[in-house]
Amino acid sequence: MKGNTLAIALASLLVGGVAVGAYHNSRDAAPRSDLAAQDAALAVDAVTGEPIDAPADALEYADVLAVQPVTESGQIYATVLGTEPVRETMTSTSPREVCEDVVVQERLPERDGNVGGTVAGALIGGLVGNQIGGGNGRKVATVAGAATGGYVGNRIDRNHVGGRVVERVDRQCRTVQDSSQSSRVVAYNVTYRNPDGTTGSMRTDSKPGNRILLGDEQRTIGYDVTYRYDGTERTIRMQDDPGERLPVVNGRIMTAAIDDTPDRG
Repeated sequence: MKGNTLAIALASLLVGGVAVGAYHNSRDAAPRSDLAAQDAALAVDAVTGEPIDAPADALEYADVLAVQPVTESGQIYATVLGTEPVRETMTSTSPREVCEDVVVQERLPERDGNVGGTVAGALIGGLVGNQIGGGNGRKVATVAGAATGGYVGNRIDRNHVGGRVVERVDRQCRTVQDSSQSSRVVAYNVTYRNPDGTTGSMRTDSKPGNRILLGDEQRTIGYDVTYRYDGTERTIRMQDDPGERLPVVNGRIMTAAIDDTPDRG
């Protein structure tokens, strides 16, 4: 009975030893990429503060001494939502001559009744008086007829010729001012959307395309982190600000570093 018990114990030890050896052999034979993946998982857990699946004595921390942001200059563009032209209206004047025919009235000057009408009246009156009577009586009648005819002719001439109103066409010209208006586009009111989703407006001299330049800005592309571990100071470029400590597993800094920037001692 004792012999059977001893045999069973030896067999158990043998099987356990084989199992442990197989585990270590599989760990050593695992690809380095798998080990790196495990380390990366540890790094993420350390940075986020979540519990990590590692022995307590394997996790250490390096003290962060300085963090220097790395920046580069870049242009800021906004998306154009709409444009509205701004117009300027101008008024100009120019002189122009305008002519037209106008009918005007005027009174003729008074004629001298002692000339035309008087002479004609005297002749007619004398001729009529000469037909009356005979001898000295005819002479008297002729003189009287001439005097009377001259007077009557003078009055008729004044009443029918002098002071008559007549019409005539007169061409009159004047200068007028012609005005005209014209407009032109002098600017554009532009509505745009910023990269952060907010909207704004501005006035530009020319019509923009689908986007508009707002200016330049300094963008952070990484961080130069100086840390101390095991008495040694080093600097590494990282994508994010690590805070006050960096997790260290098996002597390796567990963090996401930018590939093209090696460690600097």
